[in-house]
Amino acid sequence: MPDHPAETQRTDEVGEPVADADALDRIDLSFAGNLLLGLNRQPSLANVLEGIVTGLLKRPPVVRVRVWLIEPGDICATCNRRSECPIQTRCLHRVASGSKNTVEDEQSQAADRYVRIPLGALVAGKIAASGQQRVLNDGDADFGELEHLPWLRSDGIRGFNGIPIVFQEEVLGVIAIFSRKPVPPDARLWGRIFADFIARAIVNARAYDEIQRLKAQLEQQNGYLREEVVEARAFGDLIGASPALNHLVSQIDLVAPTEASVLVLGETGTGKELVAHEIHRRSGRSDQPLIRVNCASIPHDLFESEFFGHAKGAFTGAIRDRAGRFEAAEGGTLFLDEIGEVPLDLQGKLLRALQERRYERVGEDRTRLADVRIIAATNRDLRREVAANRFREDLFYRINVFPIHIVPLRERPDDILPLAKHFIDLSVKDLRCPRPRLTRAGSDELRAYAWPGNVRELRNVLERAVILARGGVLTFDLQPNRPAAIIEAAEPGADFVTDAELRRRERDNLLAVLGAAGWRIKGPGGAAELLGIKPTTLVARIRAMGLTRPAASGP
Repeated sequence: MPDHPAETQRTDEVGEPVADADALDRIDLSFAGNLLLGLNRQPSLANVLEGIVTGLLKRPPVVRVRVWLIEPGDICATCNRRSECPIQTRCLHRVASGSKNTVEDEQSQAADRYVRIPLGALVAGKIAASGQQRVLNDGDADFGELEHLPWLRSDGIRGFNGIPIVFQEEVLGVIAIFSRKPVPPDARLWGRIFADFIARAIVNARAYDEIQRLKAQLEQQNGYLREEVVEARAFGDLIGASPALNHLVSQIDLVAPTEASVLVLGETGTGKELVAHEIHRRSGRSDQPLIRVNCASIPHDLFESEFFGHAKGAFTGAIRDRAGRFEAAEGGTLFLDEIGEVPLDLQGKLLRALQERRYERVGEDRTRLADVRIIAATNRDLRREVAANRFREDLFYRINVFPIHIVPLRERPDDILPLAKHFIDLSVKDLRCPRPRLTRAGSDELRAYAWPGNVRELRNVLERAVILARGGVLTFDLQPNRPAAIIEAAEPGADFVTDAELRRRERDNLLAVLGAAGWRIKGPGGAAELLGIKPTTLVARIRAMGLTRPAASGP
């Protein structure tokens, strides 16, 4: 028989054997080393925080773990601790938590009261404000500071170890460990060691996350900018010599150095994108990105995600976090093209982002700052849209701080030939075609055309003409202008006329107007006024058609 009776093997709370009754109170060096090494391998902040909580909960006495980090105030308007907050610029944000309870109360109203904690409030806030560790054990006089926790007694909490996370004398946050046993002396020391190591892991993880964020933002901006290059090249630079263009340039020079919101107005194809580029290029934000949102091309259910981004899992298909256009344009300019196409029910969220300069990603409660300048553009009459309750009046006034109207190409014929030559040069280079010749007749034809598609149509017509010319003379397949007098003169019941008939009627109509005005081009009663066009446009048409004033007949 053995000299001593067999000892009953003790087990911990999860059934694992322990050497003696005091083992639960001692820090296992192997456990500590593995935890610290595991944290060191985590690149992202989210993984580091998860590793902290998961690792500490493996200790048998530990029941709950909470981690807060000091970050800027973000929900001050709705925070239920606003009255306790001495300053609303920064507070504790709960960023990670875990519990061994089978029914976790993270989403309960009581738990939500601790999502944000003002500095200096409650035990965690006092630790953050002082930078000093707090250990509270059941039976201590100050253990009552935890009595406000609804689960303190039901979880059998007897010990609390609150440790500041400090890096280079700056408090980054607080770790709170709740256990069913009083905190032993060695846990106090190990808590500080853990916190110091965790502080370095957090700093490194934040740096990694920032690098990844900037990398993703750069890739996204490059994609957006590639789109912008294609769009901008369709309009050339600010080329021309007309009074209308000179006035436009003076407006751009006036507003560009300011931070004012700009609303660019004009018909489709007039070059609103180019004006936005020029405002950005001449502004103090020129070294930051210009990001365009084509509001007309975004599906209704994706507007929020496109503008503000989304968190992974926010909706079906959201397989990863995605930055929105506001985030991509951070520090630069956001160009809201076709803003009149934003659905009415989403205009309020856009207005909030513009007014408060704050937004949240879809599926995320973190509020982000929006340091962007807004340039909007539309071909709609927004005042009429407001009157028809299709556009919010407050949003209209928010974007209409400095309106710029782009005159259509038909009203500035002096710009047609300079733009044409520019587009010919671009087409020869891009399409690798031999250089064609633009004749006097071709120039007159370009000037005489009304260009309903504006600069975009001019670019497309010239590109096609360069291809067909094969280094010879440029010819243009332009649909003739159709004045109202010609349309009304069509035969009753006829829906169309042939091209030859249309040209003949246009010529006859022009001769009739010139005859009625005594071949006087300008001034009251002149042919230009009767036709409702500019005198320079009329002169170009007369030349294109080869019309001459008939000689006066003798007596």
